[in-house]
Amino acid sequence: MDGRGVRRNPYELTDESPVYVISVAAQLSGLHPQTLRQYDRLGLVSPDRTAGRGRRYSARDIQLLREVQRLSQDEGINLAGIKRIIELENQVAALQSRVAELQQALEGAAVTMRQREAQVHASYRRDLVPYQDVQQSSALVVWRPGRGE
Repeated sequence: MDGRGVRRNPYELTDESPVYVISVAAQLSGLHPQTLRQYDRLGLVSPDRTAGRGRRYSARDIQLLREVQRLSQDEGINLAGIKRIIELENQVAALQSRVAELQQALEGAAVTMRQREAQVHASYRRDLVPYQDVQQSSALVVWRPGRGE
């Protein structure tokens, strides 16, 4: 099922569909298969596994492998640093998703509140409360207690 509760076709390919064996993933990423195994052991890129424990990489995994190589080769970042960067990027993505959920819930609550407020205002019986325009007065009234009070 997708986020809207609609059942998805189990044979539909997405970026997360694990379809590439390690040799194809190595070719697509420009890395050696042993490097992919090492990245899996380190937890940098963890592909899905088949029932026989074979690795299956998705298009998203291939993109991540390319990014790991770029960070390592071009930026000179060590693998521990790359792992931390990936963890932080995943955390940011999860937090952004949560913020979007909360914003949607807040908007829904605001709509519900406005509807309920409108219902309350519509239920007022204006015919029972006479309205008079009160004029401001500048008269001063002095109260003096009487002797019997």
